[in-house]
Amino acid sequence: MRVLFKMTWIEIKLLAREPVTLVFSFALPVLVLVLLGGIFGHERMDTGAYAGVAMMDWYVPSYIGLVIASIGTVSLPVHLSAYRERGVLRRFRASGVSEAVLLGSQLLVSLGVACAGAISISVLGIVVYGAQMAVAPAEVALAYVVSTFCFVAIGVLLASLAPTARAAQSVGLLLWFVLLLVSGTSAPLDRLPSWMVSLGKALPLYHSVVSLVDPWIGRGTNWTQLAIVAAVGAVATLVTLRVFRWE
Repeated sequence: MRVLFKMTWIEIKLLAREPVTLVFSFALPVLVLVLLGGIFGHERMDTGAYAGVAMMDWYVPSYIGLVIASIGTVSLPVHLSAYRERGVLRRFRASGVSEAVLLGSQLLVSLGVACAGAISISVLGIVVYGAQMAVAPAEVALAYVVSTFCFVAIGVLLASLAPTARAAQSVGLLLWFVLLLVSGTSAPLDRLPSWMVSLGKALPLYHSVVSLVDPWIGRGTNWTQLAIVAAVGAVATLVTLRVFRWE
């Protein structure tokens, strides 16, 4: 545990020196929220299971999920891939740092970054656009932790498979934009063609979004969606432990 906390503190200091990572994790989701809030901010969903729900009551928790996804698909893979290219991971291994400590430190740092992003988005949505506050904050927090675990595992897996930091960035950005478009974080789900909704349901962000939205609007914990997110994270973790490369 001492090594884990020391690694986490080092990662926090390194993160503070990488403003581009923080800008992408915070600024881009907030910018998209502002744009979509200006377009759909005063509308309600028309059809489907969420008919009658105010769009901003959907968008605020869903963009908490988008912040988490941005960490797992872009920031974290690029960060770890750059570590490998510079030989940092090799030095960690020589110092006796295990995969579990490395993954744990990235999870703790990502939880903190995602929490800061969630607070920013929540304040913006509630104060500027009149979104409701979370009805069940503890259940939202549970979905937030499970979603962060899932996307951190995905991020480490992407970093393990990407040959370079530039490749990780290219793949991660492509995946992030696909997630943005088909997971309920861009146009309302009831206005997407059926094939796009089906594609979104095949990707983890859709299930993360629903697991965050349901307790936010008072529908309680969606255990099915939460289990899917946890299962994806578990599978990604197991695969990562097999394919992770220190150099």
